[in-house]
Amino acid sequence: MPDTPSPIACITGASKGIGRAIALALAQDGFDIWCNYCQDLPAAQSTQEAIHALGRQCTLLPFDVENGEQVEQSLKPLLDTTVPFVLVNNAGFIRDGLFGLMSESQWMDVLGVHVHGFFHVTKTILPFMLRKRRGRIITISSVSGQMGTAGQVNYSAAKAALIGATKALAREVGRRNILVNCVAPGFIETAMTKHIPSEALTQYIPLGRIGTPEDVAACVRFLASPGASYITGQVLAVNGGLYM
Repeated sequence: MPDTPSPIACITGASKGIGRAIALALAQDGFDIWCNYCQDLPAAQSTQEAIHALGRQCTLLPFDVENGEQVEQSLKPLLDTTVPFVLVNNAGFIRDGLFGLMSESQWMDVLGVHVHGFFHVTKTILPFMLRKRRGRIITISSVSGQMGTAGQVNYSAAKAALIGATKALAREVGRRNILVNCVAPGFIETAMTKHIPSEALTQYIPLGRIGTPEDVAACVRFLASPGASYITGQVLAVNGGLYM
């Protein structure tokens, strides 16, 4: 009897931070990983080595999620032979500033990576999931998309859009056994928050600490598991009580 192939998880922005933690968590659960990154090859190679150390395969996929042509060129050759069971839309970044002083590029760049990135990657993979009649699409939103954050109108708008897209898509594809959910982290120890004094953040968090990438990864891990087979169209908050 031939060996059953391992399930695959495709994760965007997986070279570091939350994306890396998600990749390692899913690898621990037996997934081979398609690891997307945009620029930081050494970080991506480090993630790949860590996944190999767990006994799983890791394919590095360098593309900009905002560029639909790059997305298709990278994913289509792989999709012709195999289909991920899990897609995690994680790629993102911030360009903060007061809205009254915000440039059009600050606005468009942030929406481009988050919202257009969701569109390009999900639309490329989804038809193959539909044919298989199975799959999990998990998108990383943010507490900013739920409550709004001053100085982050662009980021808050993008993350709120992902919540709306998740709920609508969940209704479209549920009958094909494809589950679509969001995870909405609060303040997490990543490059995005390292410039903010921790005391300035924890005073607003009932649990009294900043979250870790592993806190977020644990939630994604659950949504990718058999135990989440009756959950779709939901937003799971990982914010220590910052927003309830």
